[in-house]
Amino acid sequence: MNDHQLLRYSRHILLDEIGIEGQQQLLAARALVIGAGGLGSPAAMYLASAGLGRITLVDNDTVDLTNLQRQIAHTTARVGQPKAASARQTLLAINPEIDVAALEERADDRRLAELVAAADVVLDCSDNFATRHAVNRACVAARVPLVSGAVIRFDGQISVFDARLPDAPCYSCLFPQDQQFEDVACSTMGVFAPLVGMIGAMQAAEALKLVMGIGASLAGRLLMLDGLRMDWTSIAIGRNPSCPVCGTAHAVE
Repeated sequence: MNDHQLLRYSRHILLDEIGIEGQQQLLAARALVIGAGGLGSPAAMYLASAGLGRITLVDNDTVDLTNLQRQIAHTTARVGQPKAASARQTLLAINPEIDVAALEERADDRRLAELVAAADVVLDCSDNFATRHAVNRACVAARVPLVSGAVIRFDGQISVFDARLPDAPCYSCLFPQDQQFEDVACSTMGVFAPLVGMIGAMQAAEALKLVMGIGASLAGRLLMLDGLRMDWTSIAIGRNPSCPVCGTAHAVE
């Protein structure tokens, strides 16, 4: 790192758990962020400010006026612009020294496999089960840790699914992909704006920890937040040996 970087990241470097070595790991890391909306905005912004070297944003939507209540990477002037491009502009304004790729697309399984394989950590900031399961399958296949978050109304949840760990469950262990779950949209149910900031920031924190290999991740645990009571609940998640997604992967170890 040069003198400018040492100064920019000095508050990280002062932490014994991070130091210069940890910050260098962040600068060399690659993160894939699926979704540049409510969760993706704060998650990506904290990754950028922390100095994560390459951030790839994937989102095929455009900025709408109704997004601005909570999707803080976007501005009124960017209504109608692609969310990925808008978020990229925000991240580079925060930290012009990192590399940000904006992909204005809805990635299918094949594309996700390619993108995930090129990442060190994946943050699922999407808003539907189909995408979450597709991202999970790609992460299990590539053995790349996945940080998953979700928020609706006053409720939020976050967990880590790390296929590198033999006893860790995947997203499909928690929400089996062969079961029907109803997608609940913010457009019909609403969402309390600060909660996406809280969960998204936590996704960034888990991703940074995973990259640096510090602390204990949320693998095997699901944190749920009741935002009206500001009450956190933590539950253990076990791996399903017969899971059609990760069960086969573990069987061939």
